[in-house]
Amino acid sequence: MKREKTDIFISGGGPAGLSAAAAFGRAGFSVILADPSPPVTEGDAEGSDLRSTAFLQPARRLFEDAGLWEGLAPFGVALQALRIVDTAGEPPALRGERAFRSDDMGTAPFGWNFLNWVFRREVMKRLEQEPNVSLRLGRGFRALVTRTDEALVTLDDGTRLSARLVIAADGRNSPVRDALGIGVRVTRHGQKSLAFTAAHQVAHGNVSTEIYHHGGPFTMVPLPDVDGQPASAVVWMNPGRRAAELLAMEPARFNAEMERRSAGLFGRMKLVSRRAMFPIVSQRASRLVAARCAIVAEAAHVLPPIGAQGLNTSLNDIARLLELARANPDGLGSAAMLAAFERARGPDIARRARAIDLFNRVTRSPSRPLQDMRLIGLKMAHDIVPLRQALMRAGMGPR
Repeated sequence: MKREKTDIFISGGGPAGLSAAAAFGRAGFSVILADPSPPVTEGDAEGSDLRSTAFLQPARRLFEDAGLWEGLAPFGVALQALRIVDTAGEPPALRGERAFRSDDMGTAPFGWNFLNWVFRREVMKRLEQEPNVSLRLGRGFRALVTRTDEALVTLDDGTRLSARLVIAADGRNSPVRDALGIGVRVTRHGQKSLAFTAAHQVAHGNVSTEIYHHGGPFTMVPLPDVDGQPASAVVWMNPGRRAAELLAMEPARFNAEMERRSAGLFGRMKLVSRRAMFPIVSQRASRLVAARCAIVAEAAHVLPPIGAQGLNTSLNDIARLLELARANPDGLGSAAMLAAFERARGPDIARRARAIDLFNRVTRSPSRPLQDMRLIGLKMAHDIVPLRQALMRAGMGPR
């Protein structure tokens, strides 16, 4: 069987893989993307991803560059501030709060929130019109052999490909990473998150809110109204057993638990979607590159859902890889290009992983001394202006 030639083969059709396909295709590189499971693009379909993602300013720049932003923009909710609320006691009572506002960094919102299934739907529409991208959905990666100037890829339907660069964007259990013999270090936090949509009495005002107590944050990220009521995407982290109890809870009681956990800040709350549960782990690949291959997104790093760092860090991977490819198209997939990618992304990923891990350990603790330290740290991080601005710049990612 004759091998199909392409500049780039992407394994994985999640948000990161789809974004990479759009970005590299728009840049003029030929791309083949394969995924054994076609993206679910309807909210009520089985397997739909009910989570949302707050894409930060650097992500918008990548989406504009990839020709995605025009289609995405009508479905995003601008985020004008991040509100951090500290609570303690039972029921949780407000002890302090601070808002980190986007106008500290300029006039643009610091991010835009999209439901994940909506994001997939709109990116798929764009990719279907991109002549440089070929989607092989329902087909997965099987095997890989690398040579000096190419990677030979076989898909599970027998299709054989020749690519100058392979991008592994195929998730935390990445088959490409495994085929390359790249190991991972995993930290299990004993937590799980519930993801769902809630309507509430008090308007969100385009402010994302993280409410700290113990067990993990209760995060509310603005969405468009649902049936005329303000609505937010909620990610609620808890110890595993507690998360399972909440998942099984009948809706009226679950609504009451939401109101209690949110310290009543949003008034009456009502579940308006299915609930999905996800384990909280930290995971990092031992290296980001191999011959003719780059490891990105959750194949390279998995971070707890705190501070919108997960997918935004993944998009920073793609933006840097694209920058290197554009700078030297003839060197696509070369050892020099991949070494530069590792140097650029490895330290940033390591710093973010350490910071989020430490933050999660402190914020989930039931220890009152640690909770008091948390409140002091919040006030310092906000009230010392140079520190606040430095933290906000760091949270946005590399520029």
